[in-house]
Amino acid sequence: MSLPLPDAQALVLSRALTQRIAEDIAQQGGWIGFDAFMHRVLYEPGLGYYAGPMRKFGAQGDFVTAPELSPLFARCLAEQVSQWFGQAEPVVVEFGAGSGRLAAGLLDALHELGTPARSYLIVEVSASLRERQRETIAQLAPDRIGVVQWLDTLPAQIDGVVIGNELLDAMPVRVFEIDAGGLHEVGVSMIEDDSFDWATRAADTVLTEAVTKTLGDLPHQSPSESSLEPVDTGYGSSGRYRSEIGLQGQAWVETVGRALGRGAMLLIDYGFSAREYYHPQRDQGTLVAHFRHRVHTDVFHLPGLQDVTAHVDFSAIARAGATAGLDLLGYTSQSRWLINCGLLDRLAALTSPAQAGEQGAAAAIEAARMVGAAQTLLSEAEMGELFKVIAFGRGLTDDALGFGRGDRRGTL
Repeated sequence: MSLPLPDAQALVLSRALTQRIAEDIAQQGGWIGFDAFMHRVLYEPGLGYYAGPMRKFGAQGDFVTAPELSPLFARCLAEQVSQWFGQAEPVVVEFGAGSGRLAAGLLDALHELGTPARSYLIVEVSASLRERQRETIAQLAPDRIGVVQWLDTLPAQIDGVVIGNELLDAMPVRVFEIDAGGLHEVGVSMIEDDSFDWATRAADTVLTEAVTKTLGDLPHQSPSESSLEPVDTGYGSSGRYRSEIGLQGQAWVETVGRALGRGAMLLIDYGFSAREYYHPQRDQGTLVAHFRHRVHTDVFHLPGLQDVTAHVDFSAIARAGATAGLDLLGYTSQSRWLINCGLLDRLAALTSPAQAGEQGAAAAIEAARMVGAAQTLLSEAEMGELFKVIAFGRGLTDDALGFGRGDRRGTL
């Protein structure tokens, strides 16, 4: 794929990050795990994708998230949060708040529903993103900015609602490969022209146990615990199978889950159940990069200037929530969840011919834009089916609005 060239300033930042990672690889004997590489390219202070000064979200960035597409996304989320506020403290804790648009929309919508948030906490380590979030909320929800606080770390205890939209996909993953020689960990090395390349080594005990358990629990194959050979398991039509395992994401869910007192956790991201994620035909994994609204597979391209992500194994996330003692409140597609939370009713009210006629051509144009955005959020060919929603709770009734129809928790 032909990718656009970044400006000179961006290239300087990328080269500086490349040098830092190269030095780390040399110090580690010529190899680092992909999880370490992914952490550096995304979160290296001042240089990583989420820690640097470059714009990430929206038309001028590299990708568009659901809250950027349509204010209806935050309105639907508010319906679910409002229901939970009836049983928990009116507090929201958002991780990975992006541009701040979701927070602004959610704060306004909760106020309109008569269930305002008493406190809205954003856990954000990036100084540049904090500033953008502050500006966005001040501009779009100026009357609500007073309840927003920014935190560097997870609160010791959370009573309220935890939100993570497109959070888990940006957590570093370990990459593994199975071939005739067994199970290997796939990491990163340097080649002569000062660029990165894949390199394998024997899998350690932690990775071996995690992969063995994950693949061994699946119905379409039962890999040998001793060999994990694709010839016997059906993995990899070419005799080689590669994928990822999100141990950091699982650990995050367990940690936040243990901190959750009475309340709920709602996570929205792209991914699959384990049986889909690790299907033998998906033998190259799910790692991709996002650069200037192009999705490609060269995760070593321009370190620090592109987003690097992996899809989410929601079966593993469900297990992590259970390990933390949480109740699973639902799992479904983004499309079904949005419909359950009233997206179509809200869209119809905002785009009715009567309203458009009263407000003129500008309103008609805006109505058409909103219909197009809703199509992107709901369509199976776009975000509607690829994105999933999972919810956990402690001390809440199992009647979450967003999972009233089409709950798929049985597929996990």
